[in-house]
Amino acid sequence: MTEAKLGLIVVSAIIIAFAFAMRRFGALQTTGVVATAIITVAIAASLFLTQ
Repeated sequence: MTEAKLGLIVVSAIIIAFAFAMRRFGALQTTGVVATAIITVAIAASLFLTQ
């Protein structure tokens, strides 16, 4: 696994964790968190598979 792929995995996890933290503090609605998670995983998978 290259450093770029490892970076994609780490950054994706951080983005999703940040979205859940914002939901916990009431800054995001549940639909926003779900949308963030789905879009983040889709983008990361796309970039991961094309590298």
